[in-house]
Amino acid sequence: MASKRMVLLGEKNIKNALITLALPAIIGMLINAVYNVVDRWWVSHLGTGALAATNIVFPLFALIGAVGLTFGLGAGSYVSRLLGEKNKELAQKTASTAIFSSFFCGISFSLFALFYMEPVLVLLGASETSMVYALDYATYLSIGAIFTMLNMTMNNLLRAEGSPNIAMYAMLFGAVINIFLDPIFIFAFKLGISGAAIATVISQMISTLILSSYYFNRHSELKIGVRKITLSKQIYQEIMKIGTPTFFRQVLASISLVFINNAAKVYGDEAQAGIGIVNIVFLIAYYVLVGFNQGFQPLAGFNYGARKFSRLKEAIKVAISWATIYCVVITIIFSGFAAIIAGAFSDNKEVIRIASMGLRVYSIMLPFMGFSMIITGLYQALGYAKGAALLSLARQGIYLIPAILILPDIFGLEGVIYSQFTADLLTLITTIMCWIYIKNKLQKLEAYYTEERA
Repeated sequence: MASKRMVLLGEKNIKNALITLALPAIIGMLINAVYNVVDRWWVSHLGTGALAATNIVFPLFALIGAVGLTFGLGAGSYVSRLLGEKNKELAQKTASTAIFSSFFCGISFSLFALFYMEPVLVLLGASETSMVYALDYATYLSIGAIFTMLNMTMNNLLRAEGSPNIAMYAMLFGAVINIFLDPIFIFAFKLGISGAAIATVISQMISTLILSSYYFNRHSELKIGVRKITLSKQIYQEIMKIGTPTFFRQVLASISLVFINNAAKVYGDEAQAGIGIVNIVFLIAYYVLVGFNQGFQPLAGFNYGARKFSRLKEAIKVAISWATIYCVVITIIFSGFAAIIAGAFSDNKEVIRIASMGLRVYSIMLPFMGFSMIITGLYQALGYAKGAALLSLARQGIYLIPAILILPDIFGLEGVIYSQFTADLLTLITTIMCWIYIKNKLQKLEAYYTEERA
């Protein structure tokens, strides 16, 4: 089993390897989106205030996932490179330390959130009409923070070792449970929006149990255990140099949503609900790219660690091509069927109008998002911390937050919507410059190691 995973990363045809690694990750990320889409669809039956509340709480839910991604992507990048270098012992210590750290942070987050939930929701943009819904929804999601964080961490570690299928199965089973439980808890048990959150937490808990059993039944390439937990400076430095930009990217994305919610609040619950629909629909498209990138990263990291530069270059070329084709197709769908898509989430004409406009505007830069995502993933996979930080923080932070602060004052609600377009355009320019740099860097490294072998 172990040798097959190493052959997959280091020897198998690049296109086949990318499909093998990326497809389960894409399905897994789409399943993750299901948690949000299903909740919002059922919650929309409770009214516009309840639907707006899910958008308000989303930054908090994203922050929970950000902590898990910090340890998962940071440790995963390091683990894939270590496996390429055949340093399995350090890879196991890194994975064990990441899982332990994620567990500890999950407990800490739940305790903090429960004591300070209401002022946090005010900060997130909750209005008087949406606060009661937001408070119920956020409280239960925070209780289950430990499961969300552990899922994010273990999923990325499994992909790093070339075992993406178990991550997909765990999330798939959890999603099916979530879909089944939502209407039962919301309507049959009359728990309202609290029922949606409870169903999500139960589903996440089941996914965590499945992932944990894979490790503790010794099926994983990496042997995880308490004795392998190593709170060393070296391991945390390697995890955090990639994990920290990921964390701040998610945090800035959450902060951006807070600014968007507060800017939209001026125009009423319809505006918040409409922009919330745009965000969740684009999140689904974005999650496909994230999943594809998660399949690409271990392939890139392993071959970089093994100094197989021809395979690395081929992987980059194929990944960019496929991601771009996907983005073009999604652009056509979102632009052509904006009103139909928005109407699936609400029958309020104003909500549909705002959401339709948002979908079309967001789609303008969508064809280039695949390229930006792959280059960001490349920097993360190779351990180039500064470039990874810049690209991770650009779209949802460095460029989006100033745009949100400036454009709405000039253009009103349309300024809120066009803020993302502005951020995406500036991010593309930044990505092109970073791609030129890393391409030249890899060419020099390949020449150096070719000479050394000769």
